[in-house]
Amino acid sequence: MMSRKVMVIGIGKSGKTALVDAINQVERKPRKTQDMIFGKYTIDVPGSYLENPWMYKHLISAAQNNAGHVLILVDQSNPVEKYSPGFARVFRCPVTGVITKCDQHPENEETCRKQLMSIGVNEPIFKVSVETGEGIEELREYVLKDIIERS
Repeated sequence: MMSRKVMVIGIGKSGKTALVDAINQVERKPRKTQDMIFGKYTIDVPGSYLENPWMYKHLISAAQNNAGHVLILVDQSNPVEKYSPGFARVFRCPVTGVITKCDQHPENEETCRKQLMSIGVNEPIFKVSVETGEGIEELREYVLKDIIERS
């Protein structure tokens, strides 16, 4: 049994819960996440934990105790900057950048990559679309393989 999970962080409406459901291979109606939800392989973090810097301590604590990998999401359809510079460096486990909704507004891809780099995320950066399925399986295999190997 896997003791560490994939923590998924991003602003509200960036596709966190849909991505979590895809990683866990669960089909559900879209819903707003109010609290951290621990799934089979994942931890779904509400956007409010990122949008309110005073909540960072809860996010960091949960990652230290439960996460074997962190996914930091940037929404290509709405690439607003909410992360502090160097944000990714607070985590002790591997951090991977994910550009969500990559099927929308392709002109924003470079902006999303620059955002991820400024917060301390290195390659690989995955481009995914839950809507079309693009990149989902590759990302799922990558993070689950990493967690299993490190357990």
